[in-house]
Amino acid sequence: MIQITRVASYSAALLAALLITGGAVAEDDGVVAEDDGAVANNDVITTDTHRLQKVADGVYLAQSTARIFNSNALIIINESDVTVIDSHITPTKARGLIASIKQLTSNPITTLINSHFHYDHSHGNQAFGPDVQIIGHEYTRMKMAGKPLEEGTFMRGKAGNIARLTRLQQELDTTEDAERREEIAAQAKVLAAHVEAWNEIDPVAPSVTLNDRLTLFRGSREIQLHFMGRAHTGGDLVVYLPADKLAFTGDMMLQGPSWLGDGYVDEWVQTLENLKGLDFTLMVPGHGSPFTDRKVIDYVQAYYEDLWDQVAKMHKDGTSVADAAKAVDLTSHTNLRITRVGTDPLAVARIYQRLEGAD
Repeated sequence: MIQITRVASYSAALLAALLITGGAVAEDDGVVAEDDGAVANNDVITTDTHRLQKVADGVYLAQSTARIFNSNALIIINESDVTVIDSHITPTKARGLIASIKQLTSNPITTLINSHFHYDHSHGNQAFGPDVQIIGHEYTRMKMAGKPLEEGTFMRGKAGNIARLTRLQQELDTTEDAERREEIAAQAKVLAAHVEAWNEIDPVAPSVTLNDRLTLFRGSREIQLHFMGRAHTGGDLVVYLPADKLAFTGDMMLQGPSWLGDGYVDEWVQTLENLKGLDFTLMVPGHGSPFTDRKVIDYVQAYYEDLWDQVAKMHKDGTSVADAAKAVDLTSHTNLRITRVGTDPLAVARIYQRLEGAD
């Protein structure tokens, strides 16, 4: 089933700081991303599983309609084929994406690009099959060809799903209100199916890699893949469509701070400075809404600089990770609507690792 609607605006991107800890999306303490500059008045196609927002000619942002933590994907319909960026969190979600693409075009999917290795962006790879070429950074292949099911992000996500399902089941057992019980039961059913879907995951690594830059020519469309430097991970790619002045930035640039637990905060500011060298007017992030305001890059750079400086001082003073996470004060970053003192302990732990020489 397919529906076409018009929307006045896209919902606010409440994914300023992604804590990859389970089936729900959480925000870093007090962080709510700005929605200024979000794309509005675009045609939106709704399938049984996805919301497809047209962001350029033949280019669609794909977001799952299920209330489950997942990534954005980008669909690029070329003259004779389709290129997809990011494959979602499980093969089940990827199959829904593939089915939705078939409602847009009869062109075959020939190419899948992984923006980075995190499970919510790449663990649907297997659903695309052996005939689809998968492209990623060398670092992404290294991670996915290694032990991806032992990565901290994946293990925390799996444990978080199970813990949340247990809480829902416990709440259902103790709730008497019939309407509320119906709501909880519906949530538990969706989450239980999602937990089961994780059992199918068999990560497939990219078969084509790049270190710096790769350009694909698909008919008249030019698709540039850029590695701007280390940021959210050691191998984040930006996919740039020069004719459309559109940059898919993955999780290296959201509409606010990203999750930092695998990040390179000390290098991220320069990476974002390198991103500014591309001539784009629209950014499509790995989570949340597309946006046009390039000043958001400056705001995020300032946030990362401030975070690094504060945590580095606490590390020098011998402050524990837990105490440092409680003490970090980023509330001066009003453009990012930071409202509470404190930050993610995983971010602080990662900065401590970097300060101590870890790669």
